[in-house]
Amino acid sequence: MKLFRAAHVKEVVHSVLNEELADKSYDADETTSLCKHLSNEIKGKLKDLQLERYKFIVQVVIGEQRGEGVKMGCKCFWDSDTDNCAQDIFMNDTMFCVAAVFGVYFY
Repeated sequence: MKLFRAAHVKEVVHSVLNEELADKSYDADETTSLCKHLSNEIKGKLKDLQLERYKFIVQVVIGEQRGEGVKMGCKCFWDSDTDNCAQDIFMNDTMFCVAAVFGVYFY
């Protein structure tokens, strides 16, 4: 059984965020579609890891960079032997993006 390795998943998320957001600036009108696009790109790349028995939940949040603080949290009920999560953060002068991936093993 191949397990969800947070370090490998974080690398995938990191590469997608850097590729997709490198030349972007914050635009409130585009954030909804951009979040959906990033989520789908991350899920697509996770399929390459061949974790067939896992269901993935991908959450992407984009906000305007104004020097203010942001706190995010979550609670999950899962099997600590198989399930896991990974996240990465992208920031530039105008925006920040937080992407979290939850891998839940399907028995």
